[in-house]
Amino acid sequence: MAGGGGIGPSNGKSYPGDLTWKVIITCIVAAMGGLIFGYDLGISGGVTSMAPFLKKFFPDVYRKEELNVDSTNQYCKFNSGKLTFFTSSLYLAALASSLVASLVTRKCGRRLSMLFGGSLFCAGAIINGFAQNVAMLYIGRALLGFGIGFANQSVPLYLSEMAPYKYRGALNIVFQLSITIGILAANLLNYFFAKIEGGWGWRLSLGGAVIPALIFIVGSLTLPDTPNSLIERAGRQVSLQLRDDLLEEAKDRLKDIRGVPNVDEEFNDLVAASDESRKIEHPWLNLLMRKYRPQLTFAVLIPLFQQLTGMNVITFYAPVLFKTIGFGANASLMSALITGGVNCGATFVAIVVVDRFGRRALFIEGGAQMLICQVVISVAIALKFGTTGNPGQLSMGYAEVVVTFICIYVAAFAWSWGPLGWLVPSEIFPLEVRSAAQSVNVSVNMTFTFIIAQIFLQMLCSFKFGLFIFFAFFVVIMSLFIFFFLPETKGIHIEDMATVWRDHWFWKRFFDPPPQGGQIE
Repeated sequence: MAGGGGIGPSNGKSYPGDLTWKVIITCIVAAMGGLIFGYDLGISGGVTSMAPFLKKFFPDVYRKEELNVDSTNQYCKFNSGKLTFFTSSLYLAALASSLVASLVTRKCGRRLSMLFGGSLFCAGAIINGFAQNVAMLYIGRALLGFGIGFANQSVPLYLSEMAPYKYRGALNIVFQLSITIGILAANLLNYFFAKIEGGWGWRLSLGGAVIPALIFIVGSLTLPDTPNSLIERAGRQVSLQLRDDLLEEAKDRLKDIRGVPNVDEEFNDLVAASDESRKIEHPWLNLLMRKYRPQLTFAVLIPLFQQLTGMNVITFYAPVLFKTIGFGANASLMSALITGGVNCGATFVAIVVVDRFGRRALFIEGGAQMLICQVVISVAIALKFGTTGNPGQLSMGYAEVVVTFICIYVAAFAWSWGPLGWLVPSEIFPLEVRSAAQSVNVSVNMTFTFIIAQIFLQMLCSFKFGLFIFFAFFVVIMSLFIFFFLPETKGIHIEDMATVWRDHWFWKRFFDPPPQGGQIE
């Protein structure tokens, strides 16, 4: 059928194993990599709404905001290329580092890539906390971006490979939960640091990124590497002794995390997948092969669509956005704190339901909910602000309506496109191209995160209330795309994922038919 095309768990192999506490704890520790990404997402918008920060680094914005409030169009008063580049430069750096991170992740393991990410992010946080000029801010942001590029490359892969296939969705979404916790923590700190007398609270906000970085670094040092990664590296050893030692370690690791003494079937399939992957000398070129085209389509379009939901606009600029629509400085930070709490809470919903209802249902329901909210928010802003951007006095009831629908919109994203945007691309590729494919996913994500962050304030000034309709249009497109073209991947073992594409009504044309009377393994 047109919208279906998915297959159930029965079509994939069933391996023995339980959800052990060791796996749960390991995945939670690894997912702390999301803290650094989330903290930065939340902290950026907060500091850019703090007057002392603007006065020191972006005086042109400060003058429009503080000195000409009554004569400035509310839609355009934060429109500054330097200010937006402060936010967006990080994602340009993350894009560059994700390409290097792919090689490190494949050759040296997921764990070492995570350690690099935490260390680079920590260095960037220190520089930003002590920044004296815009150049120091940009250097710090670049290092933060390098760290995020490594973390976003390695953590989703690590989680997908460590988790039992029946619980892969829930455990992978712990990464998104960690992102939302980082956003919430940043919003909370911004709210209190903005009240510090003397105007230096922004230094604590930016320098505070050291804390999630240290948590991630310590966690990375304590984590074991995945059986998939150990087997992959064993295949490249010249010494037979070293190869056998790594394979033995991988098998013991698999027994340990599955909680059962016999993992022969899963281990043998992992070794077979690794043997197949060694035939691939150039994984980047092989990604372009016809048989990987369905997965590559989603590795590009899912992160692209994720940015075109408009959610990161809310996250980056929530305090600025609320300030723009008439809330005071502290009220805008409080509103951002509320949406951060909703984001965090709704992600728990995704953890509970993703392996029960599947990926497709969450994508489609979340899209419908976001669409309704975007239309309502656009109408509410249009009625009050019009095209002039001068709303006059805003009532408490109006403010409550806007915040309520923004919260409903945030909740929809948090249990659909937010976590699934990382989960689905990390689970659909075979081992031989998985690191390269995840690099494509991160690169596309960071490219469009950079573009949206860079042009958002200009778009707000030009599109005015129509900005939300702009994003709503893309929500319709992406929801229809998911409905027709995404097969269901819940309950399918990560090394047996090719079956869902072979059986899909559209994507099966990219695979050779099975031999007569035979069956594809």
